[in-house]
Amino acid sequence: MRRVIFFLLLVLSWTTPAQASQVQEVILENGLKVLLLEDHKSAAVTFQVWYRVGSRNEQDGKSGLSHFLEHMMFKGTPKVGPEEYSRIIAKNGGNSNAFTSEDHTVYFATMSRDKIGVEIELEADRMASALLDGAYFDPEKNVVMEERRLRTEDNPATALAEVTGAVAYTVHPYRRPVIGWMADIQALSRDDLRKHYQTYYVPNNAFIVVVGDFATQEMLAKIKQEFAKIPRGAEPPKVTVQEPPQRGERRVILKKEAELPVLEIYYHVPNLKDADSFALDLLSVVLASGRSSRLYQELVYHKRIARSVSADYDGLSVDPSVFSLTAQVMPDQDPSQVERAVDGLVAQVRSERVSDREVEKAKNQVEAAFIFGQDSIFGQAMRVGQYESVAKWQLVDSYLAGVRAVTAADILRVAKKYLDPDQRTVGTLIPVKEKSQ
Repeated sequence: MRRVIFFLLLVLSWTTPAQASQVQEVILENGLKVLLLEDHKSAAVTFQVWYRVGSRNEQDGKSGLSHFLEHMMFKGTPKVGPEEYSRIIAKNGGNSNAFTSEDHTVYFATMSRDKIGVEIELEADRMASALLDGAYFDPEKNVVMEERRLRTEDNPATALAEVTGAVAYTVHPYRRPVIGWMADIQALSRDDLRKHYQTYYVPNNAFIVVVGDFATQEMLAKIKQEFAKIPRGAEPPKVTVQEPPQRGERRVILKKEAELPVLEIYYHVPNLKDADSFALDLLSVVLASGRSSRLYQELVYHKRIARSVSADYDGLSVDPSVFSLTAQVMPDQDPSQVERAVDGLVAQVRSERVSDREVEKAKNQVEAAFIFGQDSIFGQAMRVGQYESVAKWQLVDSYLAGVRAVTAADILRVAKKYLDPDQRTVGTLIPVKEKSQ
């Protein structure tokens, strides 16, 4: 099996997409950064506009504002009618979408090289002239509220993650959900939306990532033609809040209509700017990535007390993040029993080195996922954009070297340091029967 994985990685190394080190960076006079990466393996281009604003930049009482603004950016400009953006992209053979996270809001489209100019014009137009206070404001607010009901309030696992996050962070804005609290969404005004747009949707608070089949100078000329005329804005306010150290375990219980109990455990950890991020990546794989991982083998396969398990560490965040362990408890099983089993395995990786075989397997999994994730031009653009958004795009090329340098001793050290019971928050979903109407 090891030979097969090694051969797979060797083949991938021969067919690796264009490296981030080949990115051409240009900063326009208005402060807009442009990152261009040519990749001619297919006749398509991905064009992405990243705004450095997400739920992290919102104020208490205004949660969900960044996500709501993302919705309203499709409601037209003086040149383009409401909902026309998506129709124009589709008519020209492209596909498009957008998303909001804690740290950024991103708009993107993938089209053929000869049509990508359409997307460039549309994105520049709505960066400068989006209409936000027309007749679509209230209907779109209702759409966002319904989205929250479907994706969070009617989804027990997501609801648990939301409340656990709200307890894990006491002062940092990561405690607020990206979609916003329902009462906050209801209270958002047209003036709130307009001020948010004027503050954060300025060239000097955004950057563009373009990957695909194009000539750099030709693409840069098109971008300058449309975006260079947009005036630089005032510098947006910086988020300076730091989460204080946690000095004791926190617990939260959510009672909700659900089929199965769920256990969620959060530990505070650093982001990718810290050298420990590479070992934390591998630790998450050792614990719960695949059927041979420790949590799966113990909880799902042998004891059969959990239906599924996962571990997640995403260092791609502007500020320190969390390392999470999640288990969906089997019917008629006690969540506390699952928690004790998880605690035992966590204690084990904090006291004993994982085997060299586990380290090698984890590295192979991480490396393969990283390379496959860049197999498409969209994947490459997303990777460059994520790194630029939270740190700097140049760090992309140092990721695999950092992972390869991790030792079993490093994994033991970070497990001891960060998987500390006094630094964790435990959330438990307790299913209850639906109340009669």
